[in-house]
Amino acid sequence: MVGMMLWEPSGHWTRPVTLKEVSVLHIRFLCARMAQDRRRNPLTERRRLRTAGKKLLRQRVEQVVLPAGASAEALPEGLRPVETLPLRRAIAADWCGELLRFRGENPAGARVLITADALSGEVVRTVTELALRHRYLILKIPFGGEELCRRLRREYGVSIVLNPETEREPASVHMAFDPTEAQGGGFLPLYDESLPLPRLLLPPEVEARLPEGLDRGQLLSVLWRTGALRPGQVSVQLGETENKGAVPEIRAFCP
Repeated sequence: MVGMMLWEPSGHWTRPVTLKEVSVLHIRFLCARMAQDRRRNPLTERRRLRTAGKKLLRQRVEQVVLPAGASAEALPEGLRPVETLPLRRAIAADWCGELLRFRGENPAGARVLITADALSGEVVRTVTELALRHRYLILKIPFGGEELCRRLRREYGVSIVLNPETEREPASVHMAFDPTEAQGGGFLPLYDESLPLPRLLLPPEVEARLPEGLDRGQLLSVLWRTGALRPGQVSVQLGETENKGAVPEIRAFCP
């Protein structure tokens, strides 16, 4: 079972940490409710996080959805935050299209570069989705790409440039599944969980059933991985601040 940590207002009789099983979209979580000090003392909150983590560990919980803005540094050894990589890669094609839209580029004519160290299922899925949306697709991978390119040409009539020795034009977006040097005008490092996720929208009836105060990316990652969220229910949106400056998730991917 996956754990979650939530802050609750502190009352006179409130225990520092309590455990209770909860359900979100029919997925069970063991929730550690932590009394939040009114003075918001960082040391007190850090101790509460660590105490809650130890209680979850004793219940054999190994992954946890953290409170929004909380650092994983306070977690005890053996307990780790939920990974967001599966979600990042699941929305990769939509993320790419939204980034191009935000930058005012025509998605159909944009050059998209995908780099990876191996041809995993996630890479195959993303390349297939991108090939159906974009005319100019470049795939750089050490081995295994020939059969994928042949299959996409045979089934969908799309062509992919595989491991070109030279490129005449830079890519509009570079999507990297493994650490590499950025190439092109927009860089989406699908291996780096430290960079912010884009704004993720859900249907209103689904949104209303999600608890507040949690790290949204981690929570949605669990729900996606377990099948509680289905393809088409998560949409990517990039926007601007009131002063027309790019929001942080834009600046991070447009060097």
